[in-house]
Amino acid sequence: MTTVVTQEIPLVDLKAQYATIRDEVRAAIDEVLESMQLTIGPNVRAFDQEFASYIGTKHSIGVGSGTDALQLAIRACGVSPGDEVITVSHTFFATVEAILYASARPILVDVDERSMLMDPAAVANAITARTKAIIPVHLYGRTVDLKPLRQIAQDRNIAVIEDAAQAHGALLDDGTKAGAGGRVGCFSFYCSKNLGAYGEAGSITTNDDRLADELRALREHGQSTRYYHPVVGYNARLDEIQAAILRIKLRRLERWNDRRRALARMYNERLAGSGIVTPEIPADARRHVFYTYTVRVPGGRRDALRKYLGDRGIGTQIHYPVPIHLQQSAEFLGYRQGDFPVTERVAEEVLSLPMFAELTDEQLERVAGAVRDFMKAM
Repeated sequence: MTTVVTQEIPLVDLKAQYATIRDEVRAAIDEVLESMQLTIGPNVRAFDQEFASYIGTKHSIGVGSGTDALQLAIRACGVSPGDEVITVSHTFFATVEAILYASARPILVDVDERSMLMDPAAVANAITARTKAIIPVHLYGRTVDLKPLRQIAQDRNIAVIEDAAQAHGALLDDGTKAGAGGRVGCFSFYCSKNLGAYGEAGSITTNDDRLADELRALREHGQSTRYYHPVVGYNARLDEIQAAILRIKLRRLERWNDRRRALARMYNERLAGSGIVTPEIPADARRHVFYTYTVRVPGGRRDALRKYLGDRGIGTQIHYPVPIHLQQSAEFLGYRQGDFPVTERVAEEVLSLPMFAELTDEQLERVAGAVRDFMKAM
């Protein structure tokens, strides 16, 4: 008989967050349902303005998901069949999916050992005459240094498309927010994100007026006005209920991010000297919003630690166990084991521990204590 251990400390506790905003959320949903304006209504328009103001861009275009955001952004930036788009192998598969939707070719590069983010030197070596865009992925809540990427892109008319799906509110190297540093920024509001909907939602940010107009048309079947379709678009609209929820959460995002940073500092202090490789906190801590608290467990002990924690009711996750270049569905790209050694090493070691703004100090102490106990025994 198998014993099922209840996750007393989940990886993410959406119920705990909901409890703090329940009345406001229910009132907002009721208001939407009373009005029966369910798509591209007052909440979507207001959220587009509020999120653009928060990010520091002229425009924000709400869409149905983070994948929609990437797909539409790639299309609007002029990526065509046969073009090449450079991104990392250490990311969620949607980043590469969106490139393939445009019938373009993903060119994958390795990551930096310490940050686990895109290595600018690898990007420079991957540029060809067919390179149309670079997609840096701000992974785990930490932002990529965009300065060298912009220098590579500017002289070659290459678009920088930020995948900011995990970096809501994180600062870039120049002090602006993620989503304001490239030609476009792409966000996911999947339910577990720092700014999450109750389902799927996303947004595209830009300072380019023409691009913003094109993106607004593309999200709604290519319409310029109702039933007039100058281009073929998509059904990629953000709905009113999700926009109403996101507006409530956006007002709390900075406070929630501050709490995540404080928790990360506490984790790092408690796990120092344990043998676990803790995430680096940048000199400007605001460059990391800790969507996940992801450590590295060297020596082939990661899976054993995960089981040990799970047996004690502590939730974990591996982001991401199989790099893109080794996925079965990406075999046609022609990459092989050993092509990206840092990415492959990272994939064997990463483990995400519980991280959410409502995580208590006592819960964190229990998680850290369990990790230390395991590492001492090994």
